[in-house]
Amino acid sequence: MVVLAVRQNGLDRLVDPLVPTGTGLLHLLAAAALAAVLANLVNNLPATLVLLPAVEHSPGLLLAVLIGVNVGPNLTYVGSLATLLWRQVLHARDAAPDAREFLRLGLLTVPAALVAGVLALWVALHLTGT
Repeated sequence: MVVLAVRQNGLDRLVDPLVPTGTGLLHLLAAAALAAVLANLVNNLPATLVLLPAVEHSPGLLLAVLIGVNVGPNLTYVGSLATLLWRQVLHARDAAPDAREFLRLGLLTVPAALVAGVLALWVALHLTGT
């Protein structure tokens, strides 16, 4: 409800122009990257709710956004609630990973995983003719 209110009162004017309109490989990569960045700024669940109305017209873009909000949050601790909860559990057991190490591993893996996931999506869309 809060996300809808924020979206209707200005966030949509900021986000909608950033959402690509095509379904080519670069458009899908841009949608996934936007979703990943937004997930790391506001968390993956609100990011999903903000972006879904902007991409609901296109199954390809919708799937690219879902890749972005699921892979992208692994870049930072605040990207997803699940990561925050796991960090809390690990911290309670004196096993919390260093934030710099988490970010370093995220920088190494998230871009590659986003590209691989979107590339697989693009191939699947072309094979199925969607």
